[in-house]
Amino acid sequence: MKKSLFVAFVVSLGGFLFGFDAGIISGVMSYAGPEFNLTDAQLGWAVSSPSFAAMIAMLVSGRLSDIIGRKKILILVALLYAVSALLSALATSFEMLYIARMIGGVAFGAALILAPIYISEISSSENRGKLVSIQQLNIVLGFFAAFLSNYFFNKVFTSGESTFLNQDNVWRWMLGVELLPALLYFFLLFFVPKSPRWLFLKKKNQEATSVLINIHGKTFAEKEVVTILDGLKLSENNEKIRIKDLFKPSLKYVLIVGLTIGILQQITGINAIYFYATSIFKQTGIGTDAAFASGILLSLTTLVFTVVAILLIDKIGRRPLLLFGTLGISISLLLCAYGFNQATYKLTTKKIAQLKFPSKENLLQFSDKTFTNDVSFKNTMKSTLGNKVYLENEGDILEVATTMNATLVLIGVLGFIACFAFSLGPVMWVMLSELFPNLYRGLAIGFIGFVNSFVSWVVQLVFPWELSNIGNTLSFFIFGIIALIGFFIMLKILPETKGKSLEELEIELLK
Repeated sequence: MKKSLFVAFVVSLGGFLFGFDAGIISGVMSYAGPEFNLTDAQLGWAVSSPSFAAMIAMLVSGRLSDIIGRKKILILVALLYAVSALLSALATSFEMLYIARMIGGVAFGAALILAPIYISEISSSENRGKLVSIQQLNIVLGFFAAFLSNYFFNKVFTSGESTFLNQDNVWRWMLGVELLPALLYFFLLFFVPKSPRWLFLKKKNQEATSVLINIHGKTFAEKEVVTILDGLKLSENNEKIRIKDLFKPSLKYVLIVGLTIGILQQITGINAIYFYATSIFKQTGIGTDAAFASGILLSLTTLVFTVVAILLIDKIGRRPLLLFGTLGISISLLLCAYGFNQATYKLTTKKIAQLKFPSKENLLQFSDKTFTNDVSFKNTMKSTLGNKVYLENEGDILEVATTMNATLVLIGVLGFIACFAFSLGPVMWVMLSELFPNLYRGLAIGFIGFVNSFVSWVVQLVFPWELSNIGNTLSFFIFGIIALIGFFIMLKILPETKGKSLEELEIELLK
């Protein structure tokens, strides 16, 4: 168990880097956005461009790993992460920034697909759920590290005590820190073996058996070899699998289940919350410093409930976690919508005087005027101050103008994060690694990963536009209703996969 745990942790460090990148960008754009004077569309693209690149990587990486091996692709992934971190920190333009981030997108697209495939292929049926869930644990550890790093850099910069941090470079340091875990990931990958099931697919039976013995011991390995070889005999033409083969009648059920989970994981808005966490907390009027601090609380909540999922997934099963979690997600998002719906926005002469930017006097014309929704207030501020000045001071303006129950929204966001962390977050990757036959697994997970990443990209791209044009209330309400619909769909179609070998599941689920 110790060896398989080490291998699973190392392989899923790509998830840590994904989480770190996702968490970092929510703070980075608070500085890089104003510096490059980004529009809502440009802001959305800067944040979502890695997911766009990840779509392509997810579509091809699974199949490519079937051909040349999981381990070789993962080593390349680690190098791409390092290159992306370095170029992002050195970006001199909006274009250079999003291109550098797209390189990272290729890395995390491949990593998120290959880690669950690899881990499921070195695990026993008794611990597969826990080990595959380590990827999600690493993702949330990455989020936590990123929010902590962002908070540190923001605190040091705003305190005025730093001699090397300023408005122009603080976000570069935030991005550049990612280089360190990327290099560690690259180094540790040389200590993990090739996937034994992949080796069997390539007729390298002796090497595959040696890997199984090394990880699990001779007794388990001998039984597993027989099971794997019997499973492979059921499949023929191993080298001729194509996308269209996923739509065979025998795979229809597992493909529908996989696509449902893959779409639902992203369409409920998780990456909108993570990637724009600092901006969302600013919307509640708690201020910029408190928004950065709330990010730490958000990521800590994710970490705690991901551990809960790892402890429960092989005990109570995948289906209960997904159903209870998705229902909780819906309730939490609707609570956020209710909280934002109660907000009002009002500037007084005294509050305007508290602001620290030169053009604040332009706001006196709106003194004592009450705005009942965030869209009209923010648009008025942008047209009066200009987009760049408003973005630079959004947190301070909303802090003095907003009257709402910020605690209610915080509870809703944390509830959403907690429910996601023990359900759709880790359980999706576990189930995807279990649903599909050995022969189709790489291609199928790649295809569903492509769809998952496409939905994620659309959500991230559109979210800044949503906040500016339809507002916080309707944005969260839409996410909440989608989650509720997803709950009822899964209630009808979701199978239970715990406690069965991959070969047993292949026989049971194929129809």
